[in-house]
Amino acid sequence: MELKELEYIVAVAEERSISKAADRLYLAQSSLSQFVSRYEAELGVKLFKRTSGGVRPTTAGELFLRNARQMLLQYHQVRQQLTDMDAPMEGRIHFGISTFRGSYLFPKAMHLFRQEAPTVDVILHEHDSIYLQRKIAAGELDLALAAYREDQWENQGKFLMKDEVLLVANRDSPVMEFVREGQGGPDRPWVELSEIAHLDFLLSSRSAMLGSIAQQMFENLGIQPHYVCGTQTASMSAALARRGVGLAFTYRSCIEESRDVIYLSIGKHRCYVNLALIYPQGGYRSRAIRAFENALYQVLATEVF
Repeated sequence: MELKELEYIVAVAEERSISKAADRLYLAQSSLSQFVSRYEAELGVKLFKRTSGGVRPTTAGELFLRNARQMLLQYHQVRQQLTDMDAPMEGRIHFGISTFRGSYLFPKAMHLFRQEAPTVDVILHEHDSIYLQRKIAAGELDLALAAYREDQWENQGKFLMKDEVLLVANRDSPVMEFVREGQGGPDRPWVELSEIAHLDFLLSSRSAMLGSIAQQMFENLGIQPHYVCGTQTASMSAALARRGVGLAFTYRSCIEESRDVIYLSIGKHRCYVNLALIYPQGGYRSRAIRAFENALYQVLATEVF
């Protein structure tokens, strides 16, 4: 068994397509397809099942993939330790962050990091925080920037800061009639969620952190919000809200300032999530990883929260 063979199988599983995996690996599709068939024959089990939507791991395939990823991670960590014995920073970092938050923070951090470590590759894994926590637990990432609900925070990882959950709306939205400012409330204009539940909302999937928080808020109030559009991503919900199609939940770290858009705190006491850098248990943190962490710290330190 060679490491490149494990990489081939993992690539097929992640791309869910032999043709896409072949493009990623710079192989001919026919060559990769023949490899998978030959490899399955050698193992005596089917790793993938072919469907109209591509390929999916079988039960045996899931077992194989868990172990393959662990072996690749261990090899990657050993290489990082050997690389760190030399002066220049080299190697590869597998970093996880949500697409929504990452589109604001990652480019700035990457710009700083490349100035210090131009030869280190950063492989970006874009997933919601809930999924990133599972990927870290499985040892599939070197580090991730993840959000935790305050009621679920158990000091996982290295705490960075609190990120406020806000509502985003166009200034022509009827929510403006319910906006409060002044003494006793937060610095930012705010609204009571119970007073605006009849307005149109754009809610992302409950499987995502922001969607889960939003829907839990309504459940705590015993209110069924009025859905104008259900979306799968927080970024799409926020984009629609900025254009005036209902109200959406967003993070303070994901604000796009505009004179036509308003961001509102929720209630007098606000709502927050904890942002943390998380790592695999017992994972090796290379010089490159520590340098990348520092780049993230610098970016977060310049943001106004």
